[in-house]
Amino acid sequence: MDNTVKLAIELIQKKSVTPVDNGCQRLIADLLQSSGFKIEPLKFGHVDNLWARRGHEAPLLVFLGHTDVVPPGELEAWQFPPFESTIHNGFLYGRGSADMKAGVAAMTIACQRFVEKHPKHQGSIGFLLTSDEEGPAIDGTVKVVEQLQTRQEKIDWCLVGEPSSEERAGDTIKNGRRGSLSGDLIIYGTQGHVAYPHLANNPIHCFAPLLNELIQTEWDRGNAFFPPTSFQVVNINAGTGASNVIPGQFQVKFNFRYCTEVTHEQLQAKIETLLEKHQLNYQITWNHSGFPFVTEEGKLIQAAQAAVQEICGYMPGLSTGGGTSDGRFIAPTGAEVIELGPINATIHKANECVKVEDLVQLALIYERILEKLLLI
Repeated sequence: MDNTVKLAIELIQKKSVTPVDNGCQRLIADLLQSSGFKIEPLKFGHVDNLWARRGHEAPLLVFLGHTDVVPPGELEAWQFPPFESTIHNGFLYGRGSADMKAGVAAMTIACQRFVEKHPKHQGSIGFLLTSDEEGPAIDGTVKVVEQLQTRQEKIDWCLVGEPSSEERAGDTIKNGRRGSLSGDLIIYGTQGHVAYPHLANNPIHCFAPLLNELIQTEWDRGNAFFPPTSFQVVNINAGTGASNVIPGQFQVKFNFRYCTEVTHEQLQAKIETLLEKHQLNYQITWNHSGFPFVTEEGKLIQAAQAAVQEICGYMPGLSTGGGTSDGRFIAPTGAEVIELGPINATIHKANECVKVEDLVQLALIYERILEKLLLI
């Protein structure tokens, strides 16, 4: 069995539901240390992080990943137990198989093979793992990056092993992500009996015209890298549970996935202007969890595209779609950041799986990228 597959199996069997690491990083650290990496565990709060580096010179290529996984959900929905790493019909099943223990395993084995063949490579290789990507993401990568910046360790290139592919391994490279802004809005009215609406003020009715305006609003038109900014309501809640009571307040949660044509401050100001326009009595709390970023074509994208072409026989496309990743914490440092990993069709689902053949290919792709960037 290929070493990448073996390592992925071992990682999946470690039940590391966020923010628990459960020994995953120790396993990776031992493997990297045997290849000459300096190991530095960094714990913030209840979150385990690992920083490993081989070499002292620039340029620095960092592999970024996470060892935590989302909960498995209803076990009855799984064909195989989620933490037993079952191989069936050419697929490796288990929670975290695609998101993202396959990527972590492939990155680790690629680094080992590269160092064994090229012990005197140019530049440096970094490895950053966290157990806080699937959770609040406040004591993970962002804290490690702050630590690196205080030590003036500058990242030139960052490859995130998140599941970026759509139909074939390596067919899509994420070269950016949209920003994410969430709002938690409460509209206040006056509770009363439904038979006497003139003695009450229904906050749901008050909000309805504004909701229609928000849905119809064009926030921007996007650009060459991003689709237009989107607004989505994700949760609404009101009422006492009784059918004859007008509620006294109405809560709505919403999210913007926004592009580089607008800032989160502009979106907040626009929402608050509309709230005032509709004369609503409200309270709003904002949570900005990530800035948009884009990596334009440079050495990292060129190396990744060429590596996929050589290993897989096809040219990957570029995309900024999908959710957020910890790459958002690396991009503001000035590094070129991309995401390249396995197929994402089953992530966060029951029966999450990754094709065994794709695991093998992924390690070869990462190794080829190392060769293109750190061999001169």
